[in-house]
Amino acid sequence: MPLTAYDLTGRTAIVTGAAAGIGRATAVLLAEAGATVHCADLDDQGARATATAITASGGSAHAHHLDVTRRDEIAAVVDAARSTTGRLDVMANIAGIMHSSAVLETEEADLDRVWNTNFKGVLHGCQEAARAMIATGTRGSVVNMASGAIDTGAPGLLCYGAAKAAVVQLTRTLATEVGGHGIRVNAVAPGWVRTAMTERHTAEAQQQAERPMIRMSPLGRVGEPEDIAHTVLHLASDASSFMTGQILRPNGGVAMPW
Repeated sequence: MPLTAYDLTGRTAIVTGAAAGIGRATAVLLAEAGATVHCADLDDQGARATATAITASGGSAHAHHLDVTRRDEIAAVVDAARSTTGRLDVMANIAGIMHSSAVLETEEADLDRVWNTNFKGVLHGCQEAARAMIATGTRGSVVNMASGAIDTGAPGLLCYGAAKAAVVQLTRTLATEVGGHGIRVNAVAPGWVRTAMTERHTAEAQQQAERPMIRMSPLGRVGEPEDIAHTVLHLASDASSFMTGQILRPNGGVAMPW
């Protein structure tokens, strides 16, 4: 496969959650591959910082405020992206939030908050992006962010894990429905990655949280946002043109499901 298969020159991409972490790393990498990247996030300042960093490096980027729980806001970002080039080629649904509580202590409000962001937000992104791609005849790629939490039970992660498992089923179902239009839909299920979401403890507590992950990994390390961004680039590009409905697991070998 020639390296040109990863070239996104002339293509338009939206990355949600682009203010930081995996979303920011993905936006930067897609821009380096040649795409015009629309950086969308609830954190307006962070989204602008990502877009500014891309343009300062010679890339093309735009920043947008986006609350993924609002379908109208997702539709507006999709319309804005299409207005720049007349098409949408890549939709990376990365925005997400974390909540931790034992099953017996989980409040309905917490479940709703996580579900609305981590599942319905992805659903809205998939729907609006797929409709835009179909309308313009674009053989695009939708990449959804799942989690290693789909492969194992984790104390305290009911809300998060359930929403991410639903993202997997959404990915597979949509792949069967839009494949005839040449649209591919895949998901990424990362293992432990150093982001603001996981680095919410003191340095000592962070090390304690990472130690078991490092021990379980055959590679002996946890992930960095760039590790996951490269997986998204693969799925966004022609290098994965025969791949749809798949769940890729950049997790350092912590989980190896069939």
